[in-house]
Formats: sequence, structure tokens, C-alpha cells
Amino acid sequence: MFEYDVVVIGGGPAGMAAAIAAYDSGAKTLILERDVRLGGILNQCIHQGFGLHYFKEEMTGPEYADRFRKEVEKRGIDVMLEAMALSIGEDRTVTALSPEHGLVKAKAGAIVLAMGCRERTAGAIALPGTRPAGIYTAGMAQKLCNIDGFLVGKEVVVLGSGDIGLIMARRMTTEGAKVKLVLELMPYSSGLKRNIVQCLDDYGIPIKYSHTITRIVGNPRIEGLYYAPVGADRKPILEKEQYVNCDALLLSVGLIPENDLINGSGVEMSPVTNGAAVDENRMTSLEGVFSCGNVLHVHDLVDNVSEEAGIAGSAAARYAKGELKCDECVNVTAKEGVRYALPQRVNRGEGKVRLFFRVDNVYKGAKLVVESGEKTLLNRKFQVLAPGEMGSVDIEKSDICGDIVVRLEK
Repeated sequence: MFEYDVVVIGGGPAGMAAAIAAYDSGAKTLILERDVRLGGILNQCIHQGFGLHYFKEEMTGPEYADRFRKEVEKRGIDVMLEAMALSIGEDRTVTALSPEHGLVKAKAGAIVLAMGCRERTAGAIALPGTRPAGIYTAGMAQKLCNIDGFLVGKEVVVLGSGDIGLIMARRMTTEGAKVKLVLELMPYSSGLKRNIVQCLDDYGIPIKYSHTITRIVGNPRIEGLYYAPVGADRKPILEKEQYVNCDALLLSVGLIPENDLINGSGVEMSPVTNGAAVDENRMTSLEGVFSCGNVLHVHDLVDNVSEEAGIAGSAAARYAKGELKCDECVNVTAKEGVRYALPQRVNRGEGKVRLFFRVDNVYKGAKLVVESGEKTLLNRKFQVLAPGEMGSVDIEKSDICGDIVVRLEK
């Protein structure tokens, strides 16, 4: 039995940032990471574009991870690698399994969940047609290419326009493959605008919005697929079906927070984000358990992950030391064009709180309105709001006079 002030589950960008913040707040801290090294998904993201906001310089994923890894090592924070967290007890005891230590238990004053997310697979979206070789999630194709050195195909189609899929369309092209097209079910991209420009437009890769796959063809390996436009009901119009040859299909059709560890624990979950419902300190409804990063809600920038993890880590340390006081909470609700807002609860008090939000469609010239009771806290016009890019606004806690509503005026 080990005892720590804070146990962080996950050693990716969120876990490392949370552990550093907890340690710097005076907490004895442990990181449990199931991989053989710290860094998480960043270890395979060899492209540029990380750190522009957090470090004010551009770096690759491995460079970004290494910056945090060195900070963890410099502080002497305890790290247990190849350690799979199995359960969390009611007394905040984390049970984990590792080759080096066997079955271990770590008693924590506070726990930070930073397990990241996983990709939706062909089975998860009920992809129609045969089940041949050559169908990969975009992240798996990225690992095979960037870490293992394999080219997964020479004629590639990408389903979905998430950021990983867009980046892999470019990566496949630079490795010599021909990316035939990208298909997106929605009439807009689910990825960042900059990735549409830098990964598709700059390489002449076509994207077809409001299209989806209707059939996979091939045995034992994919030989091609049929695709068709979809109507307003998102159902394919089969009479307009077309065929394209390909020997690989990459799926970029959404991410699911890895919250299996807290299933059945009583933690209140958000049906929209599939993560925990939290307050501004990122504490869940289970006292002493905090959540941050992609296990809480899927981010578009790792810089935001690190910033959020810092909030969770320092708050977890304060809770473990008995210094975190939770005042009366108000609820935060998303309505009228706003898909979700986070945090879902805010403690009354002093200071500012940052609300993150995503919209449910592309809006131009819309106003974001934040209301508390009968009072309007914020009324701001945005040139463009899109589902692929998370927005944020700051409000003063002292202005809060009731439950908060975040909505759009179109």
C-alpha cells in the first residue's frame, strides 16, 4: 500500500501537467501510466503545431511531451509505468497492476483522472459492407506510420474530418500514397479550419461534405468502397451512389473519453461530452476526484489540455491538504445553438471563471449570450463559430446571481 496526496491516472499531456501543478502546490504525487513511457498520444504526433499558446513556440508532439517529461523528472515526481489502473475505491484507493510491482494499491488524498480518449471504430459506427483488412482508425494508422514505419496503403480514403484524419491525409500523401478523397457526413468539418487548409487544400486533396460510405468491397483486403451524398436526415441517397478504388480506409469519426474506470462509481456524467460533470476546479460529483483533458471533454488544442490539467492538479493538491473550500454552486446549462458548456457547475465567490463551449453548427455573426438569473453577464458577437473549434469566455463570479445559461442569438 502506497500513500500519496495526489494520484494522477494517465501520463499524457493532461496527466503530466496535472502532476506538475499538484507537486508545485506542495502535494506528494504519483503518476500511473499504462504505456512504457510518458507522453501519451503525443509520442506519435510528429507534426508541428504544438505549444504555440502554452510555450509561445511551435514544436512537434514528441518535443512538447519531452518538455513536460523533463519537468516531471526535475521535480522527482514518482512515476509508475506499464501500470494499468483497475479500480477506484470509495476511500480513494486506486488499485493498479504493473509488471514491476504486481498488484498495488495507492491511497490518495485526491485523484486526478487524465486517461485521455479512444477512437470510434468501424464497429462503433456500424460501417456497412464486408470486414476486410485495410481499415484502420486514423490514430492507429498514425502509430503504424510514425512509430513502426509501415505504410498502411497506397490508395487511401478517409472517412470523417476530425483533426487526426486530416493530419493523416497529409501524412499519407507525404509518404507517397494517393489520398483519393475525404468523406464527411456533416455539412461542415469537425476539425480545425487550419487543418483543412494545411492538410487538404495545400495538397489538393478533395473533401466531400454531406457524404458517407454505403458499402465496403473486398476480401481479404479492401478493394474499394461505395459512397453517396446524404439528405437532411443524414441518410444516404443510394441512387447517387459512386464507387472509388482504394486499398486502405482511415476512420476519423469521433473520440470517446476513456471513462470505463469510473463507470458505476456514481460520478455524474455529461450525456453530451461523455465525460464527468465538473465544477470550475474540475472536481467531479465524487468529492476528491478530479477530471481533466480529453477524458473530460475532447479538446482541439493540447495547449488547452495542459492549461486545464494545471487547474485540476493544483485544486487536487489543495483538496488533499484540506484547503479547497467548495461554496454554494450554480448550474451551467447550454441552450439554443450551444452544444455544451463546461464547467457544468460554478462555485459562488470571487475571481473569474472561464467557460468553455462548443456550438452545434456553423454560425456567422452570431452573439454568444451568458445569463445568470435575470442578469446578462456577457453578450459578445463572433464572426464565425464552428463545431470543430472550442470557444471560451471569462465571467466574474461576483456577478453570478443564479443558474447560468449559455446560448446563441442568431
